Amino acid sequence: MSEEITELIGKEEGPTSIILAGIHGNEQCGVEALKKILPSLKIEKGNVLFGYGNPRAIEANKRYTETNLNRMFKNNELLSKKEKESYEYQRAQFLKTYLGKAEALLDIHASSTPNSKVFAICEANAKGIIEYLPVDLVVSGFDDVQPGGTDYYMNSIGKVGICVECGYLGSPESIKTAEESIFAFLKARGHLSNDIAAKRQSHVRMYDLYFTRTDNFTLSKPFADFEEIKKGQVVGTDGGEEVKTGKNSVILFARNRGRVGDEAFLLGEKCGSGF
Repeated sequence: MSEEITELIGKEEGPTSIILAGIHGNEQCGVEALKKILPSLKIEKGNVLFGYGNPRAIEANKRYTETNLNRMFKNNELLSKKEKESYEYQRAQFLKTYLGKAEALLDIHASSTPNSKVFAICEANAKGIIEYLPVDLVVSGFDDVQPGGTDYYMNSIGKVGICVECGYLGSPESIKTAEESIFAFLKARGHLSNDIAAKRQSHVRMYDLYFTRTDNFTLSKPFADFEEIKKGQVVGTDGGEEVKTGKNSVILFARNRGRVGDEAFLLGEKCGSGF
């Protein structure tokens, strides 16, 4: 698995974009899509950078080797000494060099939740791109509640960061969604002729991320991504104490956890058809 970045240059001048896959090494739909697409892809306009986010984790088919790469794009003072000594931290510094060369990013991910929905993560600055991607649901607010990802970094330096969650990581459909997302992004950015129509999309804004307070967080039941939950509903128990919602919400990435300070679940609110 190459650690280098591949650049394709069009015959005509145009924008510069970057596409990453495998920031989490076990989310391989984007990796497989790039392997299929890159050998024959011809860019018409501008420059496009392509890279495999975490090559060591991809080779091992693990989420990461030492620490979560998609939290390593925060400012140094927000990272621990152990994190800054990791391979993932060094990889983030390498990737930042290339992220800074592009005006917009597409980062391909997948979920470990079976039957997970396809959705995109971005902020309002992605208008003009996001509506061409093959997603019915657009989720914002991650920059505030879960900073440190590639998309967060792009937004923080005045660029556009978009992450597409391509469904369940074990489904062949996730590879198809990754391919469709890559081509739609290239067309929306002007690197290829745009022959696709903009989509109507619904929106959710995340407002909270729950961190475990003990080393024993257990969900009250399995939650589907974006399942609706009621005010006062018990999500789980943290060291024996019930954790309840403060208002009607949708829940995302809910997991049992076994360490203090782990990310257990996110909560969001539906916000119609706009950011």
